[in-house]
Amino acid sequence: MSDRHPRAAWRRRPEPSPAPALPEPPAAEPSVIQATLYRDGRKVSSPATLAETYRQLREHPDGMAWIGLHRPTEQELHSLAAEFDLHELAVEDALEAHQRPKLERYGDTLFVVLRAARYLDAQEEVDFGELHVFVGPDFLITVRHGAAPDLSAVRRRMEEDPDLLALGPEAVLYAILDAVVDGYAPVVAGVQNDVDEIETEVFGGDPTVSRRIYELSREVVEFQRATRPLVGMLHGLMAGFAKYGTDEELQRYLRDVADHVTHTSERVDGFRQALADILTVNATLVTQQQNAEMRALAEAGFEQNEEIKKISSWAAILFAPTLVGTIYGMNFDNMPELHWAGGYPFAVVLMAVVCVSLYVVFKRKDWL
Repeated sequence: MSDRHPRAAWRRRPEPSPAPALPEPPAAEPSVIQATLYRDGRKVSSPATLAETYRQLREHPDGMAWIGLHRPTEQELHSLAAEFDLHELAVEDALEAHQRPKLERYGDTLFVVLRAARYLDAQEEVDFGELHVFVGPDFLITVRHGAAPDLSAVRRRMEEDPDLLALGPEAVLYAILDAVVDGYAPVVAGVQNDVDEIETEVFGGDPTVSRRIYELSREVVEFQRATRPLVGMLHGLMAGFAKYGTDEELQRYLRDVADHVTHTSERVDGFRQALADILTVNATLVTQQQNAEMRALAEAGFEQNEEIKKISSWAAILFAPTLVGTIYGMNFDNMPELHWAGGYPFAVVLMAVVCVSLYVVFKRKDWL
């Protein structure tokens, strides 16, 4: 972070002529959320256009401009780049969005990318936003992609603390970092609650829990990508305290934010490990359940097979006398033993012998 010094001292190009007013964005979704000029920590004015902001800042070189934009147009960002000498790579990143959290220094300007998050209770999911911040000696520009974070609350907080705001753009950057990191706390609580619910569902045998574990794991990975780089970014800022003459009070504030970020990052890492463990336990329980179902099916099949054996055995036993009776019941005149006095007893004995023989055979085979 750099010391405050007059605007003319750091500008590396000739003083430009006043820029023409930009076309007004649609009233339903304006790109320029608010442009405000401050002097000695107090609000001076709120220009209606970027061109008016540029003009007033030139008239008050000891002031500070805070410009907030939401999904700005390419024309607006190029206008800001021309006025504040923003690096073209940083402008390109701010236009495209979907950047990883990072901190880059281009001369006297810091470019910071942050990933804000908020927990949506109704959907039980995490919504991520992206914030790009340009920090110069006498200006701060925020480019927001998404609903989070609520920078209006940050602006109110700073305006209510003129002493902190008087420290310049670096103090505003601290307040934004603090708001983003504080916004992680409800997300951590929401994710923790989801993890607890998933543990209950896993041991309750909910068949849809695998999908929920996968979806929450993706959110945790995204959350991890948002928080982990912040640790290195803040340590990078702290490493430059002496070089850039950062105010001592501001140093303490930034160290506090760094502590919170480290704690949050550790919690998120813990969530990822916990979900990996839960997924393993769920896979084990599913496998055990499948094995139990297969064992039950095998047992049911075995019992069914035993019943079929019994039915088949009795059917064979009963079929033998039926066959004999059918043959001797055909009533042909020329049948052997048709008029034999011992034919009936012989047929009955034959049927009995066949039935007993079949019964003995099936009994030995444990079919009966």
